[in-house]
Amino acid sequence: MAGVLFSFYNFSSLIDLNIGMSDRLDENRSESFTILFCDFTGFESSIVKTNLQSLLRTSDSIVHCDDYYFFVMPYTDKYGCGIVKKMIEDLFEKAIPSAAVCYPSNGENPSELLESLHAEARKSLLIDLDCLYSAANKEP
Repeated sequence: MAGVLFSFYNFSSLIDLNIGMSDRLDENRSESFTILFCDFTGFESSIVKTNLQSLLRTSDSIVHCDDYYFFVMPYTDKYGCGIVKKMIEDLFEKAIPSAAVCYPSNGENPSELLESLHAEARKSLLIDLDCLYSAANKEP
């Protein structure tokens, strides 16, 4: 198992790719993939990258902006996302602030999904993910 690390600047394109694959392969349009945000503030970056890459599946993608990590997990619904979050917290032996959105229930395109994730993080964690505006090619 090894999650694949992508540049944050390709985040929107990565989401668009997952939307395309989901639309082609999942006719019932259930929760085709989930984007999980985790705040690893206070952890050493190299330890986070190494541990996360070994924990996630090879089909899972990882992007990060500073201490904020985002995981695009195909064929993972909110329930499965909760399992992954628990695995991450068990690995780091600490509660990790997180938020998640699913395609297509939380958005039909990268911009809508990133806006939903931003709103969820602001509401549940009081964290402003302004970096998502650059990923969606928008100004805050």
